Amino acid sequence: MDSVISNHALPPIAGFETEILELVQRAGPRGPGGLPPSNLNLAQLRSGFACALHMHQPTIPAGANGELISHLQYMLEHQGEGDNHNAESFAHCYKRLAEIIPQLIEEGCNPRIMLDYSGNLLWGLGQMGRHDIIEALQTLACDPALQPHVEWLGTFWSHAVAPSTPIPDLKLQILAWQHQFAALFGREALQRVKGFSPPEMHLPNHPDTLYALVKALNDCGYRWLLVQEHSVENLDGSGLRREQTFIPNQLVARSSSGETASLIALIKTQGSDTKLVGQMQPYHEALGLGRQPLGATTIPALVSQIADGENGGVMMNEFPPAFLQAHRSIAARGQDPGTVAINGSEYLALLDAAGVSSEEFPKIQAVGQHRLWQRLEPLGGPATAEATEAAISDLQARDPSFSMTGASWTNDLSWVEGYANVLEPMAGLSARFHQVFDPLVASDPLITKTPPYQQALLHLLLLETSCFRYWGQGTWTDYAREIHRRGEAAIASFASLSSARSRSDPGRCSKSQP
Repeated sequence: MDSVISNHALPPIAGFETEILELVQRAGPRGPGGLPPSNLNLAQLRSGFACALHMHQPTIPAGANGELISHLQYMLEHQGEGDNHNAESFAHCYKRLAEIIPQLIEEGCNPRIMLDYSGNLLWGLGQMGRHDIIEALQTLACDPALQPHVEWLGTFWSHAVAPSTPIPDLKLQILAWQHQFAALFGREALQRVKGFSPPEMHLPNHPDTLYALVKALNDCGYRWLLVQEHSVENLDGSGLRREQTFIPNQLVARSSSGETASLIALIKTQGSDTKLVGQMQPYHEALGLGRQPLGATTIPALVSQIADGENGGVMMNEFPPAFLQAHRSIAARGQDPGTVAINGSEYLALLDAAGVSSEEFPKIQAVGQHRLWQRLEPLGGPATAEATEAAISDLQARDPSFSMTGASWTNDLSWVEGYANVLEPMAGLSARFHQVFDPLVASDPLITKTPPYQQALLHLLLLETSCFRYWGQGTWTDYAREIHRRGEAAIASFASLSSARSRSDPGRCSKSQP
């Protein structure tokens, strides 16, 4: 599988769905999830901190002749614009953990880091021929000596924000990233990816979107996801208690028709300030925490944080020395440090080994859902999508602040308001894509290997990139308009060709490939 998809002309985003889904559901060669054994002793720990770095560069139609290129490439080629002079510094941030982690290990430290790279960043690095960065990332993903120290997190391929991504595309985004990761780093590396990092920490709270996301994550082999503390609530509608943010929770997703799915959630505290990770706030907070009660036992408190890994002066300049100093301080305390760096999947695996069941974790749901369920209960009768939408409309009429557009790691901007010129074409392209291709894929799954399918899928995924709704109207919404135009043209070209072939050979079945 790896050799085939790594040589593909288009980014490796489809074609091996069955193989990947079987792969990620199987136990790896090292046990559940293929995780390497931990060298930490859970019983000795009071607390831990889990830090993740998020890396992303969008794909834009801005090459010399309008080609799709990485925004990083554009920055390098247009150094005089804005902050583009930082382009090479960004590039160095993408690979520097391959220098920092081995350095700390050689010093006798026991470092940990979690990494979240968007799929189109990984594709763009290959497009640019940045083999120095790719090789560094391969070391971080594949070197057995580093595997206990580095955990990769899955995400959406093109950094889409889940609440406003069409429901049928959520699983496509997840699978596209898994294809990309397997192509670069191999199948065993993909088996070890059990945690999921939602772009912008944006968690859906509409029942059907959240249910579709959690179900897709379960289907794709994920065991846990990182969520922002104010994007969730307890089942009674109360906010999470402070001590509750330091232990795993069980996120319960219930659809409008009453179906349920659940996934472990590790809680990211506070907002999006990169200083939290850049200055190692999680380490300092963890130092003041002790073990937390859970059922009949206690478990180490866990402070979980994520920040952009390259964006801003703090991450570019202050993070490396702060990261080094934190791990050196832990090592200086000897064999029983009390507070340690620990990765998310490692923490959960240690709890498993100690007999701590996920059934004991507090149950939570997306913020605002308690009010929705309360409004639905007096209506009685079976749960339906129509009743749910009616209840949402009623709540919004009574309280304009009530929203079913999800919650992000910051609430000072909207990914929906003012972006009808992106969202409506996005919804239309998604509907057209599924109208044309879903019957063909159902008839013959090999359709996903064909260039017409992958070309259309690429533009659909790219149009859902959050960046086209982050920087306001102008250049970025123009990029979205052009990607939409190309996506529509790709689907129309395929549909026209298929129709012509059907007319010339009416006996040919619908699953025939172009």
